[in-house]
Amino acid sequence: MTLALEPDVIATEVEDGVVLLDQRNGRYWQLNRTGAATLRLLLDGSSPDEAAATLTQGRPEVVERARTDVRTLLASLVEARLVVRS
Repeated sequence: MTLALEPDVIATEVEDGVVLLDQRNGRYWQLNRTGAATLRLLLDGSSPDEAAATLTQGRPEVVERARTDVRTLLASLVEARLVVRS
């Protein structure tokens, strides 16, 4: 799975994470640091499971929770049409 921001979405790094601006409708989305790190991993080609494993290195007890959270974030980004899968 390859993931990319929709062409009309701009990502801006901020102190607390990243802000996504959907230029089609003027809506802003803010991701905290963990959400921003997750988005970067997914955009760089990591699968949701790989992203969860990276985010939880050294903490195997929270991998399942991270997998669920990464999948939920990805589903929300796709539903909001901020990213596209190919």
